[in-house]
This record gives sequence, structure tokens and C-alpha cells, in this order.
Amino acid sequence: MGHNHSHSHSHETNNFEKAIKIGILLNVIYICVEFAFGFISNSMALITDAGHNFSDVISLLLAWLSMWMIRKNSTRKFTYGYKKGSILIALINATLLMFALGVISFEAIKRLYTVNEVGGQTIIIVASIGIIINGFTTLLFIKGRKEDLNIKGVFLHMLTDTLVSLAVVISGILILVFGYNWIDSVISLAVVVVIFIGTWNLLKDTIKLSVDAVPSHIEFDKVYDYLKNLKCVSDVHDLHIWAMSTSQNALTVHLVLKENSGEGFIMGINNDLKDKFNISHSTIQIENSNDYCLEQNCG
Repeated sequence: MGHNHSHSHSHETNNFEKAIKIGILLNVIYICVEFAFGFISNSMALITDAGHNFSDVISLLLAWLSMWMIRKNSTRKFTYGYKKGSILIALINATLLMFALGVISFEAIKRLYTVNEVGGQTIIIVASIGIIINGFTTLLFIKGRKEDLNIKGVFLHMLTDTLVSLAVVISGILILVFGYNWIDSVISLAVVVVIFIGTWNLLKDTIKLSVDAVPSHIEFDKVYDYLKNLKCVSDVHDLHIWAMSTSQNALTVHLVLKENSGEGFIMGINNDLKDKFNISHSTIQIENSNDYCLEQNCG
């Protein structure tokens, strides 16, 4: 039996932690400014955007917590460490965002039926600052979005905020040009739709990973075919693939050999699984045909 662990992400983790700290600082400052000017200008679009920015700070803090959990060593009680907690955090993050969308939608719809004077020029200035801040923060996470589900969540949050700020600027321009204050609420609802679309896939992925489904970027059949086509393998069974965390995947499998595998056989498989399929923790049980027949009651 063989197994393999990979701990090659520490440098990337440190970089992402620095990016998270920068993102938190920038967004907290911007939230204060946006809330203040949202109330001053009576803009629901600005307040909506500030509320979503606050959810981004929560998202950044949760992503930071998940990195800490992934690094925690295993114990006799938690033999996988706390890695699975990073998936729980991603699920909480997506769920909280969905709840926030409901609150924002309710407030925006309510404002459609009330008359409010909205300061279009203020909206344009404040939201333009948001485009710069959110755009810069988005770039900090563009690399890690394919490697970690929580980083992907943060990236989607910040990318959405950049688009949201752009939408708010458009809202301010339309209010100045046409004087229709209801445009502010309509833009808020459009923002909700955009955020919902961006969050839905993240929510689905985290729910699947929480019940140990095969990660979406790994194709089960391709892994099976790779193992089945190994030169000395006659059969593959009990293949299981799941996510240990938002960035680490695991595999267990039984391989039935038709001939002697030779030295370095398992190590070669472990390396291929990591390089080709991003499976960093693999456990392989080797069997010969007699063992397999006993297990399957051949006769």
C-alpha cells in the first residue's frame, strides 16, 4: 500500500494571506466612505454596494481562517486535521451572501414605491473610487482562483464588486441626465441578479464538496482510465475521489496487478495523479488476481 502527501503550497498561501490583509484594509476604508455618502446622497445603490462590500470583508476574513485551518496539523482526534473546515467556510460564505441578496432586494423594491431625491454626482464620484479599489483587489486573487475554492469565492466577490461599482456609476449618470430617481433602485436589483449568478455556482460547488462529491475540475472517468491503462494493472476497483479542503484533493483505490509492478511503481502513480489531476493525497492498495477473486467470490 502506498500513499502520498503534498505540502507545496506554503509560499502561495503566504502570498494570498498578504493579499487578503490588503483587501481587508482597502475594503474597510471604502465601506466607511460609501456608507457615509450613501446616506448623505440618499442613494440605495451606494448603500447596497457598501453592504455587499461588507460581505466581501467577511469573505476575506473567512478565507483567511480557512488557510489557517488547512495548515493545522492532524491529531489523534482529527486525523485529517481541520482541512474540511475550509469547505464548511466556503459554504457559510456563499449562504450568507445569498441571505444578503434577499435583504438588499427587499429594500430596493420597497424604495421603488417611495419618492427619494438621489445625489447622482456623489454616486458617480464614490462608485468610481470603488472601481479602482475593487479592481485592484480582484487582481490580487486572479492567480489563486483556480487553486482554492475560498480564493475563487473572494475573486468572484471582488470581480462582482468592480462590476457593481461600474453599474452604480452608470446609475448616477442616468439620474443626472434624466432625473429619474427610480433608476437607482432598478440598478440595485440588477446588481443583485449579477451577484446571484456569480454566487450560484460557488454555492453548488461547496454543497457538492461538503458531501464528498468528486471536485468539479476532476473527471472521474479520466482518472479511472489512466489507472486502468497502466501497463501491469488488470483491474481497478473501489476508486474514490473527494476534496480534503478547498485546495487539496484525495484519492483511494485498489489496483489488481497482472504482473510484478517493479520499483517506483506507486511513486510514479502518485506523481502523475498530482501533476495530471491535482490529486495531492493518494492512497493505493495493491492486490494480485487471487486476492481480487477472494474478495469478489470468483469461482
